[in-house]
Amino acid sequence: MTLYLTLKYIHLTSVATTLVLFIGRGLWMLFSPQYLQRRWVRIVPHIVDTVLLTSAIGLTLILHQYPFVDDWLTAKVLALIGYIVFGSIALKRGRTKPIRITAGCVALALFGYMVWVARGKVPFPWG
Repeated sequence: MTLYLTLKYIHLTSVATTLVLFIGRGLWMLFSPQYLQRRWVRIVPHIVDTVLLTSAIGLTLILHQYPFVDDWLTAKVLALIGYIVFGSIALKRGRTKPIRITAGCVALALFGYMVWVARGKVPFPWG
């Protein structure tokens, strides 16, 4: 149980950290783009996301719950893919600020959905 709790807290801390970093980078993109060129801003989010993914994989192995077997976890993985795509558009690939803002909002909505699904362990928590 100790390994489970350790991974769970690492995962939850990584979730919070990645959200703060995403929002921070989004705000910098809008108001102070020069901050996005700082070395730590380009490196730290990748480290946090690697820790997040590694802890998620560890939790799936400990709990014996797997994407494409458990519906709620499949929903989280698909939402994660959408979050990555829209987050990339928001922070890098969007050509205009309105496109970036819209993509950022969609990414945040997907992030919220993933948290909601994780808490309830159901793919459609509103139904």
